[in-house]
Amino acid sequence: MTVTWEELGWERLAAGVGRCRLPGWDCTVGLVVGAGTALMVDAGSSLAEGARLRSAAQELSGGRVTHLALTHPHFDHVFGAAVFAGARIHAAVGADAVFTSGRAGLRADAIGNGLPAANADEAVDALVVPRHPVSGESTLDLGGGRRVLLANVGPGHTGHDLAVLVPGAASGGPEVVFCGDLVEESGAPQAGPDAVPSRWPDALDRLLALGGEDALYVPGHGAVVDAGFVRRQRDELAARFGTG
Repeated sequence: MTVTWEELGWERLAAGVGRCRLPGWDCTVGLVVGAGTALMVDAGSSLAEGARLRSAAQELSGGRVTHLALTHPHFDHVFGAAVFAGARIHAAVGADAVFTSGRAGLRADAIGNGLPAANADEAVDALVVPRHPVSGESTLDLGGGRRVLLANVGPGHTGHDLAVLVPGAASGGPEVVFCGDLVEESGAPQAGPDAVPSRWPDALDRLLALGGEDALYVPGHGAVVDAGFVRRQRDELAARFGTG
């Protein structure tokens, strides 16, 4: 018997494409199923959470996760990455430096936001450096006519923001854009010390150019939104940071 997305607590967005809102920080992860392949978008906030996501992905795809795209190097999106053994890990160029020299900062941020120290230490010790950097755009062929675009659209929320575009042609549905925390729906976009506010509106312009008016935009936190929401958030950020 085939399990459905809804039975596992996931939201189906198009054929073979879905997302899950995780407890705690309301962080979104995505899954794109190909032919004998599966792409996970972000990995959760701990090794235990990553393991639960891997198990769900295997049920939904019928196989293992072959690719993992990390939208940006914040703990709630990357601390589960080590459990995806054998997957090709993609991130925006330069993110690897955060995974090497920035581990203490990731740990401190995680604990400061409420992750138990033991969970943070475990994740930092196991942290896997992404070996497939994306500069500009890169296309993944997941088989069965499904091709996914990885786009380095930042900086903005961080210095290393990656978006994932799933074209609608293969699924017969809308385009789906996984935005990471460049877009947030459940609260105001968070600009920490690694944000680049002057470039953030430009990053959202690039997202809109990728997805177009009819796409589904999946924020890093919150409900799925449309192009109008992204455009309004772009204008609010421009006003907030005085970037025009």
